[in-house]
Amino acid sequence: MDTKTIAKAVSGLKGEIQIPGDKSISHRSVMFSALGSTPVHITNFLHAQDCMSTAACMQSLGAKVEFLSDTELIVTGNGLHGLKEPDMIIDAGNSGTTLRLMMGILAPQPFLTTFTGDASLHKRPMGRVIKPLSQMGAKIFGRQQNQKLPITIVPAEGRFQGMTYNSPVASAQVKSAVLLAGMYAEGDTTVVEPFTSRDHTERMLEAFGVHTEKQGTAVTIHPVDEFRAPKEIEVPGDISSAAYWLVAGAIIPGSDLMLRNVGVNPTRTGILDVLKDMGADIEVLNERTSGGEAAADIRVRYSRLQGTRFGAEIMPRLIDEIPVIAVAALFAEGDTVITGAGELRVKETDRLQAITDQFNKLAPGAVEGQEDGLIIHGGRKIEPAAAFSYDDHRIAMSLAILGAAGEGVTIERPECVNISYPAFYQTLEELR
Repeated sequence: MDTKTIAKAVSGLKGEIQIPGDKSISHRSVMFSALGSTPVHITNFLHAQDCMSTAACMQSLGAKVEFLSDTELIVTGNGLHGLKEPDMIIDAGNSGTTLRLMMGILAPQPFLTTFTGDASLHKRPMGRVIKPLSQMGAKIFGRQQNQKLPITIVPAEGRFQGMTYNSPVASAQVKSAVLLAGMYAEGDTTVVEPFTSRDHTERMLEAFGVHTEKQGTAVTIHPVDEFRAPKEIEVPGDISSAAYWLVAGAIIPGSDLMLRNVGVNPTRTGILDVLKDMGADIEVLNERTSGGEAAADIRVRYSRLQGTRFGAEIMPRLIDEIPVIAVAALFAEGDTVITGAGELRVKETDRLQAITDQFNKLAPGAVEGQEDGLIIHGGRKIEPAAAFSYDDHRIAMSLAILGAAGEGVTIERPECVNISYPAFYQTLEELR
């Protein structure tokens, strides 16, 4: 499938959507279960390329991963110190989360591991993780001055040392890699961030009996002797996947959508705050907790939106949702100004450039790219157009929602949605 045409939504979108499992939590559920020594039953696992890369990675390190269905599996590890040297090079696919978190887990191990990935992952910077791990005693070698794949981790010389790391970026992947390495270190390990990033790692560590201490934007972990694996982990729905329907429901006249089982971890709900600030009609219902993670049902109905502005402080809570927030901004009255989003230039593609280049094909002159953000002029005429996904799942899905709310779009290379939301196009079709 090279191209896929997304036709205009003739009338409002109506219905109920079961949101697929959270990608971040699905990754961690398999990784952490593989560090325990008793079976963990995982449900609502996201059966998408990125998470399957993590499952394959843990299998290659000696864990038993048994799929009962696409979204249900049992993972049994060999204990915190029971990982085994892989027989072959580990392929992280397109998944930056798999690679960065696994570097944290594997840096203290007494064996060699080599990672590769797809063409996109080979371009992404890994120095931000390799630098702090090296300061703890890790021996990590990569292309372009230890910045890029392929990357090899060799056994550290001497003991792994805990430390306090002042991270220049608020990144859950950097924080998680350092904390996970800190489990195996001598002494405490603390990560201090400029702003608090998402905390799925800390929450799941608690579920496995590992306590972390939080003070302001700093998180500290002590050396860990064992993982006490829970019997079950239910993965809540991914708010990053729900984001496309939140925006579609808000901008397509006549829409009324109920999104079931959405993760509403406060470090991830920036999109709800921004859409409500724009005037979206959003209700959060039936709030509950599972495995340390908050979940809820969310109802969204069409409403007239106003432009808004937001910046660096909220960015860690909505960085992945910027492309679809930009879609909402195109349908709002007035301008939307986004700053502090420079991190988007080193995602699966340069997302700020991709939004500017491709969205302007459907809304000519509406998007101005800035060095670390966007200025979006709302209320411009939306035209039918052909656009390119850059093999980036979030760009492809955002273009699809823009086309559905506008006059249609033909997306070149649409199949990249399989990275995080394989049923996306089918769900859009069913809601018409």
